[in-house]
Formats: sequence, C-alpha cells, structure tokens
Amino acid sequence: MISATAYDEHVEQLFEVLKRVTSALRAAGIEYRVVGGVAVFLHVSEKDPLAARMTRDIDMAVDRRDLDRIADAVRPYGFECRHAAGVDMLVDAAKPSARSAVHLVMVREKVRPEYPEAVPDFSPPVETREGMLLAPVADLVRMKLTSYRLKDRVHIQDMDAAGLITAEVEGGLPNGLRRRLAEIRATR
Repeated sequence: MISATAYDEHVEQLFEVLKRVTSALRAAGIEYRVVGGVAVFLHVSEKDPLAARMTRDIDMAVDRRDLDRIADAVRPYGFECRHAAGVDMLVDAAKPSARSAVHLVMVREKVRPEYPEAVPDFSPPVETREGMLLAPVADLVRMKLTSYRLKDRVHIQDMDAAGLITAEVEGGLPNGLRRRLAEIRATR
C-alpha cells in the first residue's frame, strides 16, 4: 500500500541527518555551506513554500584542508568520513549507505574535471532558523549552471520562478554560465 507519510518520513530523516552533521561542524568551528538540492529547497521555500521540491540527498561544501577535522568532529555524532568512487562523504555509521550519505564538495575545486568552474569559495552564508549555514543563491546558481545536469536545470528554473535569480545574481555570472541561464529560461 502506498503511504502519504513516506515523503514526510524521507524529509524528516534527511533533516535529522543534516542537523546532526551541521551541529558537529558548528561545535568544532569548521566552516561549511549546505549546497545542492537541500539549499535550493530551503531558499525557494522561504519565497514560495509550495514551489519547493525536495531532494534525495545532502551536499555540503567544505575545505579539503578540514577533512581530518571533519572526520573527528562527526564521529561522536554517529558519522564516518569515507572516500568512495571519487567522492568524499559522511555516512551514518549505524546504517552506512552512499545513497543516504552527506556528499562533500570542496571549495575552490572542480567537482569534475570537465566542469567549467570550481565550487565557489565560502561567501557569507545565509543562516536558517535552526542555525544551518546555506550557500547564498549566487553561489548555488553558479554551481547549478556549472554542473548543468537535468536536475540542476530544474533547480535553476525553481529559483528563477521564485524570483531568487536577480539581475545582480545574473550580472555576476561569467558569459558561459550566463548563456546557460538564457538557455534554461528559453525552454520554459
């Protein structure tokens, strides 16, 4: 039988993991930014809660130099730092799974060699009511236009429809990413 609570359970589990990890990093004084679909969801939901789409996983931008400190900080919170298939992640030690892991992307590094841009360095964060630090919209737009997968293009459409991609955000993009933004806008 299909249950309407399955979605709520997923969201609850996702945010429970996010709260544990961000609490660990905050307690250790380690800089991070929540990025990816969760950050887009939170930004969009502030403007239009019914337009926000949830994601399957959590992505977090960190500094590679902090990986050892991150591993030490999250251990008491039930996580282990792992590197698998070219990806650094934090997995729940009680039920390790790459699907439910927190995926780490490194500031100032390209996620994939073919990407036109590196993950932006830490900008001043947007802080949620719960104290989680999100990447600002301008950084998310750059990251989503850089990776440019279907889900990234949909996230761009969601942020744009919510009025988050302002002229200032667009103006800060390099020409190649601005062209990608125009392509996405032309497909609506």
